[in-house]
Amino acid sequence: MGRKSRFTADEKLKYINICIRGEDSITHTAKLVGVSKSTLERWIRNYESLGIYGLNNTSKNTVYSIDVKNMAVKDYLDGKGSLSDICKKYRIRSHRQLRDWILKYNSHEELKSSGMGGIPIMTKGRKTTYEERVDIVKYCIEHQKNYAETAKHFQVSYQQAYSWVTKYEKDGVESL
Repeated sequence: MGRKSRFTADEKLKYINICIRGEDSITHTAKLVGVSKSTLERWIRNYESLGIYGLNNTSKNTVYSIDVKNMAVKDYLDGKGSLSDICKKYRIRSHRQLRDWILKYNSHEELKSSGMGGIPIMTKGRKTTYEERVDIVKYCIEHQKNYAETAKHFQVSYQQAYSWVTKYEKDGVESL
């Protein structure tokens, strides 16, 4: 059974324009309409990135390519923008979708192209020696703390690289 919204695209656009033109705040408009502030913010974000199409009710999940998923996750992890910024850039309809991809990436699961299989973009974390951890930290710092690149280069998880650099900066090389 398809999803059903209480509001048409035209109704959503009316409320969005009230906020965009500054006639009322997002919080107050959301309260008057009977939706959460985050819902109205999502409508605005979708309208700004997808146009009127972003306000249409969808009966199916949006399909994203593996490339879009990988680029969006990597941009976010590399600090190239907030969740909202990345969602707008890659025309992703929901923060939740991007967060799910990031969680999958960070828990070493494969990101797949929607419904079509895919390739792993990250290996599982692995045991390392003290010397390897020192090399990994040095490499990461030399590469402007690009944890994603470091993780890929050494085939460790993003969290491992981040954790070791953080420990190193806090307590020195002995903490590794």
